[in-house]
Amino acid sequence: MAELKELIEYLDRYLRVAEIPDYAGAYNGLQVASRSPVDRIAGAVDACQESIEAAVGQGAQLLLVHHGLFWGDPLPVTGRSYRRLRALFEADLAVYSAHLPLDVHPRVGNNVLLAGALGFPVEGRFGTHQGLEGLGVWTAADLPREKLAERLEKACGTRPIVVPGGPAHVRRLGIVTGAAASLLPQARAEGLDTFITGEGSHHTYHDAMEWGMNLMYAGHYATETFGVRALAGHLAEEYGLEWSFLDNPTGL
Repeated sequence: MAELKELIEYLDRYLRVAEIPDYAGAYNGLQVASRSPVDRIAGAVDACQESIEAAVGQGAQLLLVHHGLFWGDPLPVTGRSYRRLRALFEADLAVYSAHLPLDVHPRVGNNVLLAGALGFPVEGRFGTHQGLEGLGVWTAADLPREKLAERLEKACGTRPIVVPGGPAHVRRLGIVTGAAASLLPQARAEGLDTFITGEGSHHTYHDAMEWGMNLMYAGHYATETFGVRALAGHLAEEYGLEWSFLDNPTGL
């Protein structure tokens, strides 16, 4: 077993949560405390009711998530906010959230791990978002666009939406997981011919086609399972704890 305080201090240092900027309402770090020592960790992309109940059912004392409970001004503790918190309090289950600090981490980050799952080493970073420089990663590539789409489907378990605005043979590839289509202009400015993310707006189809870029959407959820799974496994290994990944795909 490990004390929650020790685990949280380690996570804060490892993820550099105090140093990495994020959305104003995205609270990185411990979001819900508990009194219990921890012998089992659960990881999930979203701090939704389904993830909470699954973690409780597995007897976890700490739930690590990428998308936390709080995104903006405080909400009244009613409705689903009340149900989520009641379930956490009744089970004495702590919640720790890491959003952009997990995306950009060099070892357990979503972007680095997706690049690795596609078979590419990271060669550099690009993209500025919410005051954070180097959010995305880029790599040199040398394969047909169709083969890249096949690798992406295998890595994420979803069939990607492909906007074939760029060259049929991919040479410079950028990756930012989640909902990062707004970084498409920055990917273009970096000279990337292909950009992979999770989801984006309708107009990005025309942006990619008219700018001569390939754009691939593999799903917000599917592109962001990598980091929290790796983080839970890393923390469990460091402290000799049990762990599991709670897979609750949204299809989005």
